[in-house]
Amino acid sequence: MQSVRAIYPGTFDPPTNGHLDLVSRGAKIFDHLVVAVLRNSSKGAPLFTTGERVEMLAEATRPFGNVSVKTFDGLLVDFARTEGASAVLRGIRAISDYEYEFQMAMMNRKLDSALETVFMMPAEKYTYVSSRLIKGVYQLNGDISELVPPLVLERLQHKRAAQAATVAGQVPGDV
Repeated sequence: MQSVRAIYPGTFDPPTNGHLDLVSRGAKIFDHLVVAVLRNSSKGAPLFTTGERVEMLAEATRPFGNVSVKTFDGLLVDFARTEGASAVLRGIRAISDYEYEFQMAMMNRKLDSALETVFMMPAEKYTYVSSRLIKGVYQLNGDISELVPPLVLERLQHKRAAQAATVAGQVPGDV
């Protein structure tokens, strides 16, 4: 019987309970799941460094014996080959996700016909959760405690405190 290794790629900025839901379910399907943190994203400046995201994900996925966390940049198909992966796990929350993910899956298939894409829906309670939305709600002091792991909430609070200290330390007129 062949061992199936899969890649779950993303920016994970920050990791959410929706991400961990997919990791948990993906870990049951695949023999090994690599959570792959994209280093260079076209999504703009990240809130957390790549290292911080890797640390948070490594801690959050520690209970899963068949999950590892790595970083990559460049083409996903190249990373998958390097990792010996035969599948890519992707989450679909809405039709708009599907359209984008379908295009990506087809391009990946064109680049490597042996790499399969598996789409998975998140648990109902996470269907609307995205990292971008989490950041926006948190920046406006909204309660996200049920949407991110406690360690992520702690890191967000630490970042907020550091930003407040920086702002408080500025001299009036320094903007």
